[in-house]
Amino acid sequence: MRSRIMRITLIVGMACLTGACASGEDWNMWKSHTTHFASGDHASFSLRNNKDGSRPIVSRSDMSESRQQNWWGVYAVNVTPDQIFQN
Repeated sequence: MRSRIMRITLIVGMACLTGACASGEDWNMWKSHTTHFASGDHASFSLRNNKDGSRPIVSRSDMSESRQQNWWGVYAVNVTPDQIFQN
């Protein structure tokens, strides 16, 4: 009986942890695409930039790759021209 309660508690806990990380807007965006990221470049860009965009790290090649590979996402990383670095 004790192991059954622990198993149910673990399953409920995992469901809460995995489902609570994304908003409804996030889920709608992800459902409309077959993969989480458009490419490896898109994944590395997303991992090095935080969700709120407060410390953007954007290069010229990131900008051209995003257009060529048609990157998507709920949260846009907006930068001014002086924040873009050459690579």
